[in-house]
Amino acid sequence: MRIVMTIVGLDKVGIIARASDLLAKHQVNILNINQNITDNFFNMVLIGDMSKARISVEELKDKASALGKELGLEIRVQSEEIFTAMHRI
Repeated sequence: MRIVMTIVGLDKVGIIARASDLLAKHQVNILNINQNITDNFFNMVLIGDMSKARISVEELKDKASALGKELGLEIRVQSEEIFTAMHRI
């Protein structure tokens, strides 16, 4: 299963490092990252592979949300299917 992680908030040092560390600790492989910073506003979309993960999507959502609160960011995790369905035109 693939997941989509989105991160939005004010830019600061270590956002990508902390997010990738969270995923690495739970054996979630990063397949793609797209990020940009506009006027100090950080926005990132990450695609991850959970086929070897040692955590459920629900547990990862909770941990990502807690990390977001710690960093003052909005971090969300969804299965790729749900993300795609929500963003169809």
